[in-house]
Amino acid sequence: MSDVNQPAAHPPVTDWVHDFDHTDPQWTENPFPIWDELRAASPVVHTQRFLGCYLPTTYEAVREIANDTEHFSSRRIIVRDVRPEITSKNAAPPITSDPPVHKPAKQLLLPPFTPDAMKKLEPRVRAICNELIDDFIAEKSVDAAARYTKHIPVRAIAHMLGIPESDSELFINWIHMILELGITDESKLLQAVQEMSAYFSGHIEARKNKPTDDLISYLMNARDKDGNPLEDTHVLGSLRLLLIAGIDTTWSAIGSSLWHLAKTPADRERLIAEPGLIPTAVEELLRAYSPVTMAREVVKETTISGCPVKPGNMVLLSFPAANRDPKMFPDADKVVIDRRENRHAAFGLGIHRCVGSNLARMEMQVALEEWLKRIPDFRLDPAGTVTWSQGTVRGPRQLPFLLGKAM
Repeated sequence: MSDVNQPAAHPPVTDWVHDFDHTDPQWTENPFPIWDELRAASPVVHTQRFLGCYLPTTYEAVREIANDTEHFSSRRIIVRDVRPEITSKNAAPPITSDPPVHKPAKQLLLPPFTPDAMKKLEPRVRAICNELIDDFIAEKSVDAAARYTKHIPVRAIAHMLGIPESDSELFINWIHMILELGITDESKLLQAVQEMSAYFSGHIEARKNKPTDDLISYLMNARDKDGNPLEDTHVLGSLRLLLIAGIDTTWSAIGSSLWHLAKTPADRERLIAEPGLIPTAVEELLRAYSPVTMAREVVKETTISGCPVKPGNMVLLSFPAANRDPKMFPDADKVVIDRRENRHAAFGLGIHRCVGSNLARMEMQVALEEWLKRIPDFRLDPAGTVTWSQGTVRGPRQLPFLLGKAM
C-alpha cells in the first residue's frame, strides 16, 4: 500500500546526517544501516525537512526526551509537512496530552487493558487467528499481511469496542490515510479524521438509548477527575486513538515477526520445539523490529546529550533506533530470541508508555503460537516482493510466503 512516488517536496536523500527523511524509500526499505550511520555521527541529528526536525539516535537521548515534558510537548505526535492549528477536534487524549491533563486521561484507559482483561479476550483472538488460517491453509502460497497479520488486531479491537468486525476494511483505510498519506497530504488526514468521528458518533448515539458492555459505553460512562462525564470530543478522540494505535502497530509487529521467522529457519524450528520460549522471543522481536516512531514538539530551548535543540522544531522520537543502540543492547543488530536482559523501548518510555502493551503482547504471542502450530513450514516466496509501510509505523504490507516443506 506504500505510495512509491515521492512528492516533489521530498527529493531523494543524499546526506542522511544533515538531511534525513523518514519517508524516503531507502528508510522505508531498510532503516537499520541509516540509524547506525546517524548514531556514529551524533546522538542528535537535524533536518530542514518537515519545517525542521531533530532525530535522537541513541537510547539515552530518546529516553531523555521521552521523560522531559517541560521542553517537549506531545500535542503533535506525527512529523508531517505541515503543522495545522491544534484543536480539540484533532486531539486524541491521552497520547496528545501533556501534564497535568495527561495523567487523568490515561488512567481512564488503563482498566480495559489490564492483564486480566486480556486473559478474557485471548480466546476470541485465538479464534480469529484460526478462522483466518482456515481460509488459506490449503493453499501453496499466501500474502500473510493481506490474509493474516492485518486482520488480527483490527478484529480484536473491533470486538473490544463493540463495533462490527466486518467494518475492518474501513478502519484499515483510515489508518493508511492518517499514518501514511497524511504525512504529505493534509486533506487525506482530515478526511479520515472526519469519517472516523462520524462513524463513532453514530455508535455513541446508538448507545445513549441502548447501553452495551464494550469500550465505547465504558468511555461514555467514564467520569473526569471532577466527577463529570467526558466531553464528546474527548470520547471521540480516545476512540480514534484506540482504533489507530490498536491496529497498525500490532499488525506491523506480527508481520515483522513472521517475516523474521520465514527467513530464519533456525529460530522458527526452535520456537516450534520450545513453544514456552515464545513470550521471550516476542520481547526480542519487539526490540529488533519495533514498529512505532512517535514525535514531540520542542517548546523550550534545551540540550539533549550535549546537543542544543530549539523551539519551532519537531522531534522524531525513534524508539526503533533506540532499540538498536549497541551501548544499551549487546549484539543490538542481531535477533537473539532467548535474550534475557531486554529493557526495550518498543512501547515507548516515560509517561506516554503504551496503554495497550498487554494487548499487543497477547496478540503477538497468540498469532505466532497459532501460526506455528498449524503452519510450521513456510518461507519467503522468491517470486514475490515484501513491501514495508512508510512513515511513523513500520511493518510489512505485502508478505508473500510459500507454505509447506520446500520440495
